[in-house]
Amino acid sequence: MRIAILSRGPRLYSTRRLKEACQERGHEALVLNPMRFAIDVEQGKPSLHYRYRRLRDYDAVIPRIGASITFFGTAVVRQFEQMGVFCLNPSHAISVSRDKLRSIQVLSRHRIGFPKTTFVKDKEQVLTALDRVGTPTVVKLLEGTQGLGVILAEDRKVAEAVTETLQQAAGQNVLLQEFVKESRGKDIRALVIGGRVVAAMRRRAVGDEFRSNVHRGGRVEAVQLDEEYERTAIHAAQIMGLRMAGVDMLEGRDGPMVMEVNSSPGLEGIEQATGIDVARAAIELIEEEVLFPEIDIRQRLTLQAGYGVLEIPVTPESELAHKTVRDTNLRERDAIILSISREGVTIPNPKESREILPGDILLCFGKSLTLRGLAPPRAPRKKRRKKAAPPPSSPT
Repeated sequence: MRIAILSRGPRLYSTRRLKEACQERGHEALVLNPMRFAIDVEQGKPSLHYRYRRLRDYDAVIPRIGASITFFGTAVVRQFEQMGVFCLNPSHAISVSRDKLRSIQVLSRHRIGFPKTTFVKDKEQVLTALDRVGTPTVVKLLEGTQGLGVILAEDRKVAEAVTETLQQAAGQNVLLQEFVKESRGKDIRALVIGGRVVAAMRRRAVGDEFRSNVHRGGRVEAVQLDEEYERTAIHAAQIMGLRMAGVDMLEGRDGPMVMEVNSSPGLEGIEQATGIDVARAAIELIEEEVLFPEIDIRQRLTLQAGYGVLEIPVTPESELAHKTVRDTNLRERDAIILSISREGVTIPNPKESREILPGDILLCFGKSLTLRGLAPPRAPRKKRRKKAAPPPSSPT
């Protein structure tokens, strides 16, 4: 295969390791600077030029898009996607993960723990926001990597001053985030590739530094994740739509708390700490995906009139609750269950003996009328009652 590694730093450890892993697996790999591309948009003929020449065909792309070039870098990745080239991480997923507020918003709908977070633009609301988050407070720029743009404000006055300075003087958008005291100066980085954790390490800050990033001088050690931390890392990467991700988690009092899901995780610290060839695992995933590409089932199967794909939440009142897949008789009604999502874990192609429980989410394919009949009705929103106007005061 011909594999393009999109990176502005050909000598960086991660870029070199990915190129070496490609070559060791017998592939041709070239490092291409994403800023040297020209994007030609033409109906039916999407194409790219690199350094004034039309780009040759590639089988796969490994995006290593830096935070400073997110907009143009993701546009290049998106163009490769339009050309039918497999991209290890999709452009949309890179964009979402790079925006700290947006990624937290996406995670918030799922069973994923993360520090209490607030985002304010109005200067007058900063104080009330700090009261909700509490102090010490972590002040974060919406876009930043390697610990840059992350400040620990020990008290309310400092947090207010830092926030105001960044917002007003520097014109930056910032998040205010709860400081998880029990995890001060340490966190866990799990490297997820292809829906599994291939390596994990604990990072510890040095001295008074509270940021544990390797680029800030943090020490690293291999760690074996327990089931809850592994589930959280895999689920977070899947929610973001990333095939390869570095999931950073704090060790909170009540379990893992996701800080960030990184679409271009560095490999140096985790490979040296664990001795695991992470770059090789990434290339092996590309080989599997290019040989057996994923199909967007929603687009392919809904082309036939009257059939579709639907996610069905199972309520306690549902006719499916506490029945086995066999006992639902869905096949006789021209529908099948493709997977069951239960507490963040996906059970693909469930056996006929599998019991369906309240709280499950079923991904089903079949006759649209059948599927709609199984979906619970949307609960109507309660109308707010208007407060009665106070009686007019009697004249004195």
